[in-house]
Amino acid sequence: MYTSLEQALLDLEKAGMLKRIKEEVDPNLEMAAIAREAFARGDKAILFEKVKGSRFRAACNIFGTQERMQYLFRKEVKSVTDAVAFKANPAGFFRSLNPFRWYRAAKAGKASLPLKAGSIHDFEECSLADLPQIQCWPEDGGAFITLPQVATRPSPKARILQTNVGMYRIQISGNSYMVNECGLHYQLGRDIARHHQAAIEAGKPLKVSIFVGGPPAHTIAAIMPMPENLSELVFAGMLGGKRFRYFIHDGYIVSADADFCILGEVAPQLKPEGPFGDHIGYYSATHPFPYINVKKVLCKKNAIFPFTVVGRPPQEDTLFGKFIHQVTRPMVPASVPGVHAINAVDDAGVHSLCLAIASEKECPYNSGREPLGILKIANALLGFNQVSLSKYLILAAKQDNPELDVNNIPEFFTHVLERIDFGRDLHFQTSTTIDTLDYTGTKLNHGSKLVIVAVGEPRRILRNNAHDLDSLPLADGFDSPKVILPGTIAIHANADADLDAFRKGIENWGYRENYPWVSLVDTTENIDLRDFLWMTFTRSDPAQDAHGLNEEFRDKHWSIQPPFIVDARTKPHHQKPLTVPDAITNRARAILDRAK
Repeated sequence: MYTSLEQALLDLEKAGMLKRIKEEVDPNLEMAAIAREAFARGDKAILFEKVKGSRFRAACNIFGTQERMQYLFRKEVKSVTDAVAFKANPAGFFRSLNPFRWYRAAKAGKASLPLKAGSIHDFEECSLADLPQIQCWPEDGGAFITLPQVATRPSPKARILQTNVGMYRIQISGNSYMVNECGLHYQLGRDIARHHQAAIEAGKPLKVSIFVGGPPAHTIAAIMPMPENLSELVFAGMLGGKRFRYFIHDGYIVSADADFCILGEVAPQLKPEGPFGDHIGYYSATHPFPYINVKKVLCKKNAIFPFTVVGRPPQEDTLFGKFIHQVTRPMVPASVPGVHAINAVDDAGVHSLCLAIASEKECPYNSGREPLGILKIANALLGFNQVSLSKYLILAAKQDNPELDVNNIPEFFTHVLERIDFGRDLHFQTSTTIDTLDYTGTKLNHGSKLVIVAVGEPRRILRNNAHDLDSLPLADGFDSPKVILPGTIAIHANADADLDAFRKGIENWGYRENYPWVSLVDTTENIDLRDFLWMTFTRSDPAQDAHGLNEEFRDKHWSIQPPFIVDARTKPHHQKPLTVPDAITNRARAILDRAK
């Protein structure tokens, strides 16, 4: 039960989980490089005591290992999990006849209601320029706050439990922002959009409060996929074991325990925001987004500025996802009946690929031999919370293998590829909305989705033998094939290589049915499963880049013969992958090595 970020960091230090860096560090690329290196090593949380150009300390890698995540919330995570289980299935919860679970759930409920406390006199004033100006990647448009808790209400007089708190990136320098302006980047489907729209319809500016720091539970609450109209402040109290403390100042909510609070109004115009090195491993380009006219920046006397660094997975936000899944697992079958498990695949950029196991029991006499009810479940998943952002959604029927594990990707892909009917089981949504961070579609927020289902007995035998590729006929510009998984091949393809020539060449390959998935990629040198997932699903748009042999449309349904071919080559409209100069990385490693 932490009352501040500093208290949590001191607790980590006492447990041997924190490292102090006493020498001055540069917020321009250097601090982010240290954070990336610390995460990659599985190192301790980092407290920077001297940040160039700022009077404030900073901290990173706070949630960077599973052990540390569990340690920070060790006292309350069971209570929260029990409360979620109660919400998902009240009757089943009480049937468990476990009084300890009842007590823990009640305890979490008691801490859930926000508490009005504190005042403006607990803070000092500063400016955006006083904050650590952390730029994570060389082509970022400026400095960003990467662990913000952005709080809004549908109106200044709305009840506190109508507050939405989300983690929407905040750009605090660069582009055409003035000294008291900061960019606000929120994606499609976020609750803040409802509040912004309500403010526009009322003809009033939206008041926004941005909290940085405070107890670690407050940071995690900002990324929780809470049901609409259920405030993240409730979860912050439950996970922290302590009611969220707040007060109102000039119509703004102020977190009494935050290290920093930025208060302002959304301007009526848009301004360019970005670029930003994002969590799928590429830059988000510059686009017009809302921005905030900042009225006041508040800080605690000894404030600490927490930050994270995103990039190609895995990064620290990978641990966020695992923790969220741990807590919310019971809600999935309650929210989407028939779903047993889902896995938004981190290595594939999270929203690019979602794997799911569901029931096929729509028709008793069907016995699960062809997809019926599972298609209804697929549509429900594409309307469910953050799963709705999935670009590729692949479902397997639980009845076909009750032991199938959605997190065992080789096993899951093998199961699906053995069973898929390529004339029946590929279902597209074309010209639809996609993740704002995905640049494979036709334009920002526009692209396609593909649902792949697999039900019934195996219809083919998959092979997993590199020598099979010796007989693979490849057209000019295609080379270096590699077997990634049973039935799955990656092939290097030049940017101008002719796809039609490739298809014609493999039409009579003897093992074509045994390798029903082919990904065409920029390189297969040293490729492993993680590389395959990242390249295949972050660099392809289903409607533009999915191909097969003998393609035809039957009643407007796309039908092919295997292999299913994904053209995952880098296209001119794609964004640049994230890289950083070796000199920066080497300097970061040396600083980390010197710290204790």
